[in-house]
Amino acid sequence: MNVLSKGETYEFKALFTKVFEGLKLKNAVSGGEEMLRLRSYEKILKLTNCGLVQKIGKTYRALEGIETASSAHRLARLDSAILAAQNKAVVV
Repeated sequence: MNVLSKGETYEFKALFTKVFEGLKLKNAVSGGEEMLRLRSYEKILKLTNCGLVQKIGKTYRALEGIETASSAHRLARLDSAILAAQNKAVVV
């Protein structure tokens, strides 16, 4: 998601290579390259079906709102919801 959110258009192979290299740098590669490729392909299809990524031919491009699908964004929303609930409980 971070790779796509930079506004560039990628073919899947180039996109996967960039993601895989980034994960290797972080020592976050486990399960083998083929399994990661399958999981990445499933993720890109899910993002395409949700309307966050546009597929044109064999290339993929992020659309507006792609940041909202990231786990960091979801955690931030969850944190703010918990904080709001705590503040509401204190006021009552």
